[in-house]
Amino acid sequence: MKIQLDMYQTLAAAVLVLILGSYLRKKINVLEKFCIPAPVIGGLLFAIFTCICYTTGIIEFSFDDTLREVCMVFFFTSVGFQANLKVLKSGGKSMAVFLGLVITLIFSQNLLAVGLSKLLGLNPLIGMCTGSIPMVGGHGTAGAFGPVLEDFNIQGATTICTAAATFGLITGSLVGGPIGKRLIEKRNLMNTVSNEDDSLLVEDEEKHQRHTNMYAAAVFQLILAIGLGTIFSYFLTKTGLTFPIYIGAMLAAALMRNITEYSGKGTIHMGEINDLGGICLSLFLGMAMITLKLWELASLALPLVILLAAQTLLICTFTYFIVFNIMGRDYDAAVLSAGTCGFGMGATPNAMANMQAICDRYVPSVKAYLLIPLIGSLFADFINSLVITFFINIL
Repeated sequence: MKIQLDMYQTLAAAVLVLILGSYLRKKINVLEKFCIPAPVIGGLLFAIFTCICYTTGIIEFSFDDTLREVCMVFFFTSVGFQANLKVLKSGGKSMAVFLGLVITLIFSQNLLAVGLSKLLGLNPLIGMCTGSIPMVGGHGTAGAFGPVLEDFNIQGATTICTAAATFGLITGSLVGGPIGKRLIEKRNLMNTVSNEDDSLLVEDEEKHQRHTNMYAAAVFQLILAIGLGTIFSYFLTKTGLTFPIYIGAMLAAALMRNITEYSGKGTIHMGEINDLGGICLSLFLGMAMITLKLWELASLALPLVILLAAQTLLICTFTYFIVFNIMGRDYDAAVLSAGTCGFGMGATPNAMANMQAICDRYVPSVKAYLLIPLIGSLFADFINSLVITFFINIL
């Protein structure tokens, strides 16, 4: 028997999955501890259910995921609005250096994934499914680039990317705290703690305040950026390269944000845009998760384990030896190393959770709390999309 859900029913199913995931996350402490997204929790359970139904021949589900793409574009447009060059400039040398390290990590994850997949005799694009797409990118980028890779005949790419992103979320949360703790205690870094000015953090919070009467204006700004982005995307496709559908909207949003910041005319409602982007991300992930075909993972089980183990070794080595040493070899650098594990293999909330665990045990680090959210949330996804696009086009 086959059950076909239209786009409205698919959206409703995604919302039910979100509700289930939110309920289970509140009830099961380990899910809350590792910051596993609600749509991933509920969606994975639903995907297991559909997998059992498919393999036993009871029911086959089919979904119209038209609205998944719409939600994805809205989410990544909200990410584009976060690319504020003024903020990058205000962070000074430390922010520029840390951004360079994140770019290096993104390239390293993809080079490792592609190189190891070739050694294992796999298509390099399968390797990309365990590179920066799910690692730095997380579930949002995994769900966005999975279909792009499937267009290159990589069967089950979305499922592989999502599985890798889930692994990254958990692993990034597990290794971040211990790495930071070891660095602090082994090197007696408490002696390097200094009081820092937290005015930048306060100013950023003020700029992101929400006003209920501004949500309509925020929606209009998102729609305008998406509309302008279609023109950018048209010209980008003329280059002969492959770009994700949202890249034009991201660029348009970044352009609108920086024109507004530097001209001083107009207001971009960032708090409201972030909220709307979060809603769209949840709906997008919900629809992406319920359409997973887990049975397509069976033939890749062992190679996936090897590829993901290599990514874990990379993030531990990179943060312990490179991030720590380049960012100053002090307490702040140790907290940054713990945070980098979080968003380098999962998401910014994981990074914040890692740093919170360290800072609760020792003392706060204003520098880490400034750099990780700005680079992890504002610039990492934007740059990662460009780097992934580069790798896909040269492979």
